[in-house]
Amino acid sequence: MLIDSHCHLDRIDLEPYQNDFACFMQEADRQNIEHMLCIAIDLESCPAMFDLVSAYPKISLTVGVHPNVQDGKDPDADELIALGGQDRIIGIGETGLDYFRSEGDLGWQQQRFRNHIRAAKALKKPLIIHTREAKQDTLRILEEEGADKVGGVIHCFTEDWEFAQKALDLNFYISFSGIVTFNSAREIKDVARKVPADRFLIETDSPYLAPVPFRGRPNYPTYVRYVAEHIAELRGTSVNQIAELSTQNFYTLFKMN
Repeated sequence: MLIDSHCHLDRIDLEPYQNDFACFMQEADRQNIEHMLCIAIDLESCPAMFDLVSAYPKISLTVGVHPNVQDGKDPDADELIALGGQDRIIGIGETGLDYFRSEGDLGWQQQRFRNHIRAAKALKKPLIIHTREAKQDTLRILEEEGADKVGGVIHCFTEDWEFAQKALDLNFYISFSGIVTFNSAREIKDVARKVPADRFLIETDSPYLAPVPFRGRPNYPTYVRYVAEHIAELRGTSVNQIAELSTQNFYTLFKMN
């Protein structure tokens, strides 16, 4: 059984599934997807996202505002605490810093990040971290805000082993997406070989970043097995072992039975 620890189910292309989410979920069952974590990127889309998955206990949720989102509500910590207290919500994010897509004075992005960390600490729920071209500030703010008290996951990991070690020291897990299957992802493959067996997750980030052999096409949670297969190859172990470890790590991080 596999877990997709980071996907955007409200954004996947359902055309291959007769535009029917229930049909997609049947395929997920056939592909042995045990659980999925559906990640929020803004508050405006949350009600529809919650409604979409409400009938499926095998889907958990987060609340948060992605660092690149500039339209819509920018919640303070108290608003995130109020939204994040629901039972189905097991994490806060995705949040973090992205200096690749955003330009100029990014103080607003850093303050948003701090608000999410403070909410996560109040709720005692893990953080889902997005970081791109902002690794030093990401680590600094995590440390300054005491994010190690709740920990979380560096999702869609794209940094080097030095960054990974510092994130691990701050009580974070490392999550690998389809990028790890790309030939050019040498540093990420190196991290996938070295990360402790009890501190990694696997994900799709679907509908984005489809793994080889689907690179460049729409991505689905059912493709998480290709991530697992590649990491198994890198670590010289079986796919079943990677599935078992990543599943247990997910349940440990998010305190789920």
